[in-house]
Amino acid sequence: MSGTQARSIDTLLAQARTELDRLSPEQAAEAAATGTLLVDIRYAALRERDGIIPGALIVERNELEWRLDPWGSHRAAEATSHDLQVVVVCNEGYASSLAAVSLRQLGLHRATDLDGGFQAWRAAGLPVEPAPVTRPASQPADR
Repeated sequence: MSGTQARSIDTLLAQARTELDRLSPEQAAEAAATGTLLVDIRYAALRERDGIIPGALIVERNELEWRLDPWGSHRAAEATSHDLQVVVVCNEGYASSLAAVSLRQLGLHRATDLDGGFQAWRAAGLPVEPAPVTRPASQPADR
């Protein structure tokens, strides 16, 4: 590894979290009610199993930076400026911290994440709705 010091994931995560003002589920719900964009990065199987947060933008982790870059050609309609407040939601609040720091590196300086992730949101009794079921492209729709 030339020029890079090896670190454990725990060290990397702890360092990432020093850059974030992580939100509790209740704080995230209040922020969403005033225009903050909640972005669910969980993969489809978890959304189908556990449901989704109403109004959250679904962007799987591997597409996040492309979809939220306000200057990008593949951006989501919601990615309107670098001043956009974004709260990243993963399943338990680990991957979302790393993802939020990545968004900050893109210039989304108000990006943060949901402490405890979707599971903490649900445990707090906040709204959850069933996710639309996705099927592989090779699987025909019911008639």
